[in-house]
Amino acid sequence: MAMPLLEVRDLRTHFELEDGVVKAVDGVDLTVSRGRTLAVVGESGCGKSVTARSILRLVERPARIVGGEVLLYGDESAGDPEDLLAAKDRRLRQVRWADIAMVFQEPMASLSLVHTIGDQIVEAIRLHENVSKAVARERAIEFLGRVGIPDPNRRVDSYPFELSGGMRQRAMIAMALSCRPRLLIADEPTTALDVTTQAQILDLLQDLQEEFGMAIMLITHDLGVAAQVADEVAVMYLGEVVEHGPATSVLTKPKHPYTQALVRSVPRLGQRGQDRLAAVRGSVPPPYERPSGCRFHPRCDAFMAGKCDEIVPVRVRTDDIDVACLLYGEGER
Repeated sequence: MAMPLLEVRDLRTHFELEDGVVKAVDGVDLTVSRGRTLAVVGESGCGKSVTARSILRLVERPARIVGGEVLLYGDESAGDPEDLLAAKDRRLRQVRWADIAMVFQEPMASLSLVHTIGDQIVEAIRLHENVSKAVARERAIEFLGRVGIPDPNRRVDSYPFELSGGMRQRAMIAMALSCRPRLLIADEPTTALDVTTQAQILDLLQDLQEEFGMAIMLITHDLGVAAQVADEVAVMYLGEVVEHGPATSVLTKPKHPYTQALVRSVPRLGQRGQDRLAAVRGSVPPPYERPSGCRFHPRCDAFMAGKCDEIVPVRVRTDDIDVACLLYGEGER
């Protein structure tokens, strides 16, 4: 069994607004194993990106992390893990990029428009390593070449607005990998890219993972992407993980009704044009109107009156999958 690199335990991140408290992340439990890929999937608004940002404490007001642990393990010979939520700011700055790096969903909003790509990568390297500017620049050129950017010696002096969307995403990946992190968090890294570029980015991530031996936490709403690259899948709904297990098991024999509905909604090769896709019934409820009991029960085809609307399910083990559903065990009133 793979050793854990990162464990998230009962993570809670709330947005404290004038109209009330939005529980964007409400008791998330996740494990990322060394050298493996965990895909976190779910509809928009289920808390995937906020979970990723909370791991590195990158949430800003009015968001606030109100509870939980984010445990980062050292080398296999090291002792107890380190709780990043309790780490001092100076230590956290050391962890970012050096141990855990993040590729954000929209590179144009994450990269500085008034600095060259090379200057931004050089800065990231020199913040974490005691190297000269010339050495850092050579490494920036090296990594730009590794992520498939043509003519990296020239592109290193380009500004983000001079690059295409796929090029900017590759530059973000180069920056994230420049300090050789042990974990890469990729938040929707293929959003807004054409299908060919999407495939290239996913192949690139897998090749670099094999080369550096790093773990990847992939945030996506695309089950096809998860099936292609993930070793394990965690399914989120309304701020919590409702199913977690090996990708082959979760995507071929899902247990939770929500996961089953997501899998049914994926187009299949050979499907006739006149056949309608099976959509997930209903929609994600408003943030201030969270259902009682199981949060999915208003949309669930297996709804049991008097149980699902009153009892909060807890995650139980069935086969090789952890699932939070009253079909497989009791919960808490």
